[in-house]
Amino acid sequence: MNVGSGITYLDIAQRRKVRNNIFRVIVIVLSVITISPIILIISKLIIEGIGQINLDFFTQLAPDTFQAMSAKMSGEKIPGGIVNGITGTLFLVLLASLMAIPVGIMAGIYLYENGNKRYAGFIRNLTDILQGVPSIVLGIIGYIWIVKNVTNGFSALAGSVALAIMMLPLIVRSTEETMKMVPESIKEAGAALGVPYHRIILKVMIPSSFSGLMTGILLAVSRIIGETAPLLLTTLGSPVINFEIDKPTSAVPLLIWNFYNDPNMIDLIWSSSLFLMGFVLILNLISKRIIAHREKN
Repeated sequence: MNVGSGITYLDIAQRRKVRNNIFRVIVIVLSVITISPIILIISKLIIEGIGQINLDFFTQLAPDTFQAMSAKMSGEKIPGGIVNGITGTLFLVLLASLMAIPVGIMAGIYLYENGNKRYAGFIRNLTDILQGVPSIVLGIIGYIWIVKNVTNGFSALAGSVALAIMMLPLIVRSTEETMKMVPESIKEAGAALGVPYHRIILKVMIPSSFSGLMTGILLAVSRIIGETAPLLLTTLGSPVINFEIDKPTSAVPLLIWNFYNDPNMIDLIWSSSLFLMGFVLILNLISKRIIAHREKN
């Protein structure tokens, strides 16, 4: 059938098909360009870092320069591992979580319950501003508050305070948004039964939104676990395993920084980076799994 000027419906359909194919090719090419740096980075880390991964890597302390240089000269693997960095990272994250999670959840609940009030709007804006503050600035704050005035020296407490401040914005906003997704009827049912307000929050609202809260917490942990700048100004690092909050402690990002400044430790840079990337990847996969389970239910 003619549409006019000798053009048929078949011609129009053919042109649309050609344009769709061209657009599809463009999207595929741009997608490949977008993910290719990630693939290259992961491939480089695996190729360069997998050779140093063994049992000692997870159970022994970081080697010194002489040990690394001797191993390089003899063509052997660098001895030792990063157990002081792994334990230090877990210790700092635990301390930061103990400070940030309760405060963040309570602040998020307050924003949910008082969303239209001026003070709630102020807290919400302050949270958004805090999320954009560079991590080095938070390290300076931790240095001024804790290192100079509380512990009188570099400490795990100072580093965990800086990391806790970084965690707060994600936990606060994720808590507020999660609470909004809980049906209002659940809270009203608790109030109708005469349940006190605080028990409605603790026994009804929080359990009902547990998966969403956990997702926000895991994302916050994923954000801080690779931070280096605030830890350089607060915990400084330690060659041994330390679990005292008023003493310096190590962390995997700090070890990577120390390895970077020593040309004999190049192999440990790759392996430590591979471990850190894998750990963050696992946390993100867990959060994705929680989100998928939440949406399914």
